[in-house]
Amino acid sequence: MIDLHQTIFYNRLKIISTMLGLKFETTTSWAEIANDNLAQILTDHAYAEQKASSNAIGIILNYSEDTKLVKEMIAISIEELEHFKMVHDLMTKRGMVLGRARRNDYAQHIHTFFTKTPNRTDALIQRLLVAALIEARSCERFKVFSENLKDVELSEFYKELMVSEANHYTTFLGFAREYQDPKIVNKKWNALLKYEAEFMKNRGTSAYVHG
Repeated sequence: MIDLHQTIFYNRLKIISTMLGLKFETTTSWAEIANDNLAQILTDHAYAEQKASSNAIGIILNYSEDTKLVKEMIAISIEELEHFKMVHDLMTKRGMVLGRARRNDYAQHIHTFFTKTPNRTDALIQRLLVAALIEARSCERFKVFSENLKDVELSEFYKELMVSEANHYTTFLGFAREYQDPKIVNKKWNALLKYEAEFMKNRGTSAYVHG
């Protein structure tokens, strides 16, 4: 008998993969490396969630006059911090200890794509596009990881989180298209995707979410 819920879920995964629009796909070899270094990948993932929460709060502090944006960023910051707790709970359940945070060279590299601007709206759009891309790549990595894990609990864990990352990606990208002509935003977005793809061609060799 076909499990309708499972069918719907997997159809959603296919839709998510298509809509991300990433120009480079992560190979299964990265998932194998991550699987062999679970404490490291989980620690990195936990801090990625914490940084995502901080980023949303940073947007609130810098654009507090935009009520709609603030409300969405509050929701995202809370959800990301909840994800941090979920990852940490999973680690402690398995007898792991959260390691030290590390510098995220992926995020730093993506940020260098845009030239700093004194225009607040342009600066916000840049920040939203970078955030959207980080969420999109996280979503894609979680998908690859979940599909190549024999650990059922961990596989299901990452499938669920993948959907959340996709939702955040669409939220950030959607806001960017509200603040500027969508055609202009899409041009910036596609250029950023190509820039990121070139960088990712030399990645996939370490047990980090974006490594």
